[in-house]
Amino acid sequence: MVSCVTTSPQEEDTPKLGLGNIQRPPIFNPSMLNLQATIPNQFIWPDDEKPCTEAPELDVPLIDLQNFLSASSSPSATLEASRLISEACSKHGFFLVVNHGISEELISDAHECMARFFDMPPSEKQKVQRKPGESCGYASSFTGRFSTKLPWKETLSFRFCDDKNSPKTVQDYFCDALGHELEPLGKVYQEYCEAMSSLSLKIMELLGLSLGVSRDYFREFFEENDSIMRLKYYPPCQKPDLTLGTGPHCDPTSLTILHQDNVNGLQVFVENQWRSISPNPKAFVVNIGDTFMALSNNRYMSCLHRAVVNSQSERKSLAFFLCPNKDRVVKPPRELLDSNAPRRYPDFTWSMLLEFTQKHYRADMNTLQAFSDWLIPRCPSNK
Repeated sequence: MVSCVTTSPQEEDTPKLGLGNIQRPPIFNPSMLNLQATIPNQFIWPDDEKPCTEAPELDVPLIDLQNFLSASSSPSATLEASRLISEACSKHGFFLVVNHGISEELISDAHECMARFFDMPPSEKQKVQRKPGESCGYASSFTGRFSTKLPWKETLSFRFCDDKNSPKTVQDYFCDALGHELEPLGKVYQEYCEAMSSLSLKIMELLGLSLGVSRDYFREFFEENDSIMRLKYYPPCQKPDLTLGTGPHCDPTSLTILHQDNVNGLQVFVENQWRSISPNPKAFVVNIGDTFMALSNNRYMSCLHRAVVNSQSERKSLAFFLCPNKDRVVKPPRELLDSNAPRRYPDFTWSMLLEFTQKHYRADMNTLQAFSDWLIPRCPSNK
């Protein structure tokens, strides 16, 4: 059990500029903002972070899960899938999965429900306004959280618990927070999250095999996961060359399963160059997050990525962020430690890292190292 001395957000020095209480935050209303000649300064990113107009396509492996998911999966197909995953995760942490067992109808319903939510009047969406320091709720460009480099997007995030004692976490959230008229959305996303959780656990089996640990090790670690589902809406922008839909960051979570609509926008930073991953309606984009990078003792990469916007088309995506149970201690298995590969990060729980990214630090490519530096003085057992 990890035991730490914690401080309140008021007592803690914020190690990242742009986080904290904002006076009179701008209102993100893209339909009104697009009537202006340019966009407000808060949405303009520094020159070295502005989007590139042409990003070459990233070569990401396409993992066919059909054989692996079948009752009579062949060892050779499983070995090939784990090999391709190992190669991708050692380089940049991104790969695609097809024949994943998730019905096209469920994916389509999830996209339709997302459109229904973001088409609601602002006053209705603000009923579930994300509160400072929390990871769930509606966020309108994070105007109340950051003061600069605001993202050109809206999001709705909610918790999913793979817990028999809380079987309808998502459905209950929609009913309690948005009213019974949106219960159909809650049912769709409850089913979608359950499907994502199941798919995540199967991918964890492949990740375990690819790292040379038992097939069940990471699957069991993430059973009873306490994960996050996020709906993302990127409106058109009249100055897409000045802003970003999502700034450069590595996901602090463990594993992300993303489904894009048919509009380009996802870019990954590989070999000092931004590269795009084009939408594939039959595939999910999967990437490693910081928590799993720590679990793998840095053998697998949590890669810098971002989302760009355009002036013509809106873009939407569905992101499921697999996270361990909040009390699980994150540390690599013994098989991944030796004299040539000592421990890279201290023990921590997901709740600690989540608090750090919500209250003390704006996620970027250095989140895990910054978190480790922040954590060690507070956890005597890690010194």
